[in-house]
Amino acid sequence: MVNGVIEQLNLDLLINQYHREGKPSYHPKMMLKIMVYAYMDNTYSSRKIEKAIRENINYMWLSANQVADHNTIARFRSNKLKTIFKDILKQVVLLLADEGLVTLKKVYTDGTKIESMAGRYTFVWCNAIKTRTEKCLSSWKNFGNMPRA
Repeated sequence: MVNGVIEQLNLDLLINQYHREGKPSYHPKMMLKIMVYAYMDNTYSSRKIEKAIRENINYMWLSANQVADHNTIARFRSNKLKTIFKDILKQVVLLLADEGLVTLKKVYTDGTKIESMAGRYTFVWCNAIKTRTEKCLSSWKNFGNMPRA
C-alpha cells in the first residue's frame, strides 16, 4: 500500500533538492517509502529504522535491498523531508479523496481535555472549536488550487 501511494505522488520538489553531481545517493522515493512505512510501524528512531532495513522483509522490499545507515536516515528526515512534508501530506489527502476513501466535507474536532488538576482554563471552549474549524475549512479550500500528481 505504501509503495502504491508513494508511486502516485509528484515528488519533484523532493527530487530537485538533490544535486546532480557528486556521489550518487539513495533515491528519494525509496527513502520516503521507508520513512512512511517506519512511521506506520511506530518506528521513529533512525537506528531502529536502519536495523529494520537489515532484518525486516517489508523494509527490505521497499528499499530494494539497499541499506541506508542511521545518519543518512536522520539527515533525510531533518534536511530533505522537513521542507516538503506538507506538500506530500496534501497530495496523499487529495489522492485518498479522489479514491473516495475520505471526504473533505466535514471536519471534526474533539475538544475533550482531561487533566488531573482540572481548573477554570483547562478545557476547550466552544468558540475556540468554531474558530479552529473555520481555519481548517479555509485551508481545505486551498487544496483545490494545488496541482494534481
